Amino acid sequence: MRTSQNKSNLTLTQMVDRILASSKIARREHLILTSAILSDDKISEDERYQVNRIFDYIQTGRLKFID
Repeated sequence: MRTSQNKSNLTLTQMVDRILASSKIARREHLILTSAILSDDKISEDERYQVNRIFDYIQTGRLKFID
């Protein structure tokens, strides 16, 4: 079960890195990140910080939505 959690966390981290590098976020990625935060899943404080950073960038216009 721990391996599954690590795999999920790695995917979340990779997604955040890709979004920040491209300055673009797909609506599906936004939904995944929102679900991760709201589900109170076992994400680390660092991952929570990175996801909140994505949301801040959306609010300030530093990220653009793509479909």
